[in-house]
Amino acid sequence: MPETSAKTIECIRSTAPVPYAEAYEAQIARRNLVEADEAGEALFMLEHTPVFTLGRKSDERHLLQSRATLADMGIDVVEVDRGGDVTYHGPGQLVAYPILDLTRRRQSIRWYLRELERVIVDFLADYGLKGERLEGYTGVWVGGAKVAAIGVGIRGWVTFHGLAINVEPDVEHFRLIVPCGIPDKAVTSLKLLLGEAPTMESAYDVFEKHFSNAFPPLAVT
Repeated sequence: MPETSAKTIECIRSTAPVPYAEAYEAQIARRNLVEADEAGEALFMLEHTPVFTLGRKSDERHLLQSRATLADMGIDVVEVDRGGDVTYHGPGQLVAYPILDLTRRRQSIRWYLRELERVIVDFLADYGLKGERLEGYTGVWVGGAKVAAIGVGIRGWVTFHGLAINVEPDVEHFRLIVPCGIPDKAVTSLKLLLGEAPTMESAYDVFEKHFSNAFPPLAVT
């Protein structure tokens, strides 16, 4: 019988905040290679420079300031090809972009979203926090406040885009939008919940551990 082995998911970390466009180009390039079976799966983990991203279902009214005003504040606004409404990314936020081949895992968007939520819940548990799912919403919450947002893209059953966990972002920036189009839910962070946030490097370690548990390497022959 042929020998089998596990092909490791390549974890790519950035040590400084990355502009959204630069990270998007890297995602798409890797996604295309995975679909063509010219590269293995990957997990990008990074922080962004300040940006509001508007998903395919976004309502422009959920930006509470003009684009010109936001530009003056140093915050970019970008339309993106993921699901969901408007969200914020910036320094102090752990952003994860998995590039996974669901044709070799499970061809189910619902399953993929629930697995990402589970990774976040397990991540929070390592810090003594009880993460929760809310019926009808995507993401993870603690005490009724949103601590992590999810917005994915899937093309040819290869994933891109992903999730963001609020470790220690500038929460005032969330007041400039209706986060994820949900007007009546607060936003929180690990710093607000714990009093002191973990370092981003240690948060990457914890996230990678739970991500690897949920999405083990694929077997190859």
